[in-house]
Amino acid sequence: CLYEWRGFMSPDNIFEGANKESSDEANPDERKLGYGAAVVETLAQIMREDESVFVAGEDVGAHGGVFGYFRGLQPEFGEDRVVDTPIAEQAIIGLGIGSAVQGLRPVVDLMFMDFICVAMDQIVNQAAKLKYMFGGGAKLPLTITTAGGAGLSAAAQHSQSLEAMLCHVPGLKVAMPSDAYEVKGLLTSCVREDNPTVFIINKRKLADTCHVPEELFEIPLGEGHIVREGSDVTVVAIGRMVDEAKGAAEKLSNEGIDCELINPRTVQPLDIDLIVESVSKTGHLVIVHEAVRFGGIGAEIAAQIQEQAFDYLDAPIERVAAPFSPIPFSPVLEKQYIPDAERIVAGIKNLF
Repeated sequence: CLYEWRGFMSPDNIFEGANKESSDEANPDERKLGYGAAVVETLAQIMREDESVFVAGEDVGAHGGVFGYFRGLQPEFGEDRVVDTPIAEQAIIGLGIGSAVQGLRPVVDLMFMDFICVAMDQIVNQAAKLKYMFGGGAKLPLTITTAGGAGLSAAAQHSQSLEAMLCHVPGLKVAMPSDAYEVKGLLTSCVREDNPTVFIINKRKLADTCHVPEELFEIPLGEGHIVREGSDVTVVAIGRMVDEAKGAAEKLSNEGIDCELINPRTVQPLDIDLIVESVSKTGHLVIVHEAVRFGGIGAEIAAQIQEQAFDYLDAPIERVAAPFSPIPFSPVLEKQYIPDAERIVAGIKNLF
């Protein structure tokens, strides 16, 4: 496990206390679940209700995946429905595409988001295109799970955030849950979706807990969420950056700046109407993502806002993102590389 190589937490530690139900002492009736554990619970519940769903990927069976979020599935569902594959990313996606076209609902795992690059031909030229090329006659209910994001000294080839590459491809839907509640709701929607989806798990979030209903539920793909209402500035934060933006908004509230925080939840399709509505109220926009700034999803959001809400803007749009550089291995340098609450605060203050 990469964590163990680098001296970080093992999957056992990641899931300690997080793969079990817990409750808040202040609210004992509120059920809490870990981010990583929510993946396991959701897939198990879906697989029990739908025999066409199966999981395939490197080490997903016997070891429960490199990060442990498939743990316990193979003992319950067997090797035919939780399939350990060779180290062959193109073949894994090809397996998913072929089985999806034939009526199954595969969930195929690429372990690290960086590894999508090995399988881009299958993802871009096959999965994303088949429905179009068959005139709508083919369904492709394929879910690709993968882990993105930095912050664990996994270095340049195991830490990237490449969602903008995927969002650029017509035919793909891309979900980026910020907490365990969204993991369950978005993953349920992805697996039930009749088109190919990419479900991006953030490695730094695996042990974080929050309230998660026990029953299955769906969060519609393409529907964003107002995390915090405000009147002075709209902050759009992607994935784990929602946590950092919350911290920034709390700090700025003490300084008289009222932030409205929007979590798109899915970056393709993007709930641009929600962002336009917010910007029309606040007159200011800051976009935060962990991926590099150049060509990131923030650039697309900024372009659409200037097209649809330019007259409401009282200042240029600010983007807070990573520098245009490979992700460093050094923990000290990596900490400087990843956007945080302090940098978000500085970005917001640039507007006033």
